[in-house]
Amino acid sequence: MKELDLATTIIAVATPPGQGALGIVRLSGAEALAIAQKIFRTNNGQSLRPWQLTPGRLVDWEKEEAFDEATAVYFQAPRSYTREDMVEIICHGSPVILEAVVRLGIKAGARMAHAGEFTLRAYLHGRVDLLQAEAVNDLIQATSLRQARLSFRQLGGQLSGRLGRLRQELIHLLSQVEAAIEFPEEGIELDRTSLRAQISSIMADIEKLIRSYELGQALLQGIKIAIVGRANVGKSTLFNALLERERAIVSPYPGTTRDYLEEKIKINDSIFTLVDMAGLDQPAHPVEAEGIRRARALATQANGLLILLDVSQPLSESDQEIISLAEGKKAIFVLNKIDLPPRLEKERLRPWALGRPIIEISALNGVNLEGLKQAIAEVFAVNIDESQEEVIFHWREKAALEAIDESLRKALFHLESDSSEEIIAEELRQAAHLLGELTGEIKSEEIINAIFSQFCLGK
Repeated sequence: MKELDLATTIIAVATPPGQGALGIVRLSGAEALAIAQKIFRTNNGQSLRPWQLTPGRLVDWEKEEAFDEATAVYFQAPRSYTREDMVEIICHGSPVILEAVVRLGIKAGARMAHAGEFTLRAYLHGRVDLLQAEAVNDLIQATSLRQARLSFRQLGGQLSGRLGRLRQELIHLLSQVEAAIEFPEEGIELDRTSLRAQISSIMADIEKLIRSYELGQALLQGIKIAIVGRANVGKSTLFNALLERERAIVSPYPGTTRDYLEEKIKINDSIFTLVDMAGLDQPAHPVEAEGIRRARALATQANGLLILLDVSQPLSESDQEIISLAEGKKAIFVLNKIDLPPRLEKERLRPWALGRPIIEISALNGVNLEGLKQAIAEVFAVNIDESQEEVIFHWREKAALEAIDESLRKALFHLESDSSEEIIAEELRQAAHLLGELTGEIKSEEIINAIFSQFCLGK
């Protein structure tokens, strides 16, 4: 964990960089009120009162010159975000004004906050646990309302509470095993059948959370859809048309796209990552060959495919080879250039499509793009059970849960193998420890640094 001087008051701008109607500067620490009142003077000349929005003006306290109208709120410890004294100054959103407030605050005794330090202090003071802290960042960066709702639930402690209860259950089971080890002379015996059932029940909960990671990634990162096809079938034109802006270079010459482009697009309330890539043809240049190699790798890794075909050309062997990439994947067959005389009929494709949607469009003229978007939402969007309150979004959480599950599997194996209670107890102890690290109840310097380094300044 970073060496932090929690006795020092910190200051930072809490609103995004750039100009805006309003900007917010936050202070947190024992001297937050005293430092704020050097910069901010109330209109009535009185001190800031806790939890009241108070009008006033910003003053360069060295020159006693006012430079902006503002309001301020004093959050008295421990009823604040960090559980320290906090002040938030709301002023006009000019970068010059916000910089002046921070500069004056530092001169008055504060120091610039590290990224995520306000939330880190909230964690260190017991205001939130690690899962709730991650949910704060997820909520800030939410790309859809559905993700925001799930992150908000986690911020409220639902996931933490569930994992906390599982940890208590594990500790209770561990106490039973250790009692059988320590007090055999008192007739305490381990009920292996009951223990097996209880461990299996905990594992079922853990494994359900592990399975939710796919949904969490889809919401956090977007479902990756690769646009695949031969050169000059209109991949880049379709890419631009779906994004509604000129992102990819469009050219009539084959091999224009030699690398790949990724951009996010929102359809309904789902986020998708579209990938435009090189045409899958025989390369005419070593650089083009590398682009095709990358394109094939991306198509394999993608969650789904848009298989783009040119209806003005007959189905070729290259097309058939590209269609084979869809084996075992979700895919939509997209027939492009319907504004040209057709040489590929929709019915010809049905045996290849195997029940997958076939959508006819003109990417150049924007014909039926809404129909394609609707098909994308129906085929690729992850269905969310609105009653599912706990979803894991991060690899750290998934890896920890998998390690916990592995320890519980070993405990079950030793139970069924009539191994000694000491070996079973060690596996249960390891699982309980990992659960404590996951929520932050057991502190790990490496994990804490990794989490808070991803936060923005001022949060």
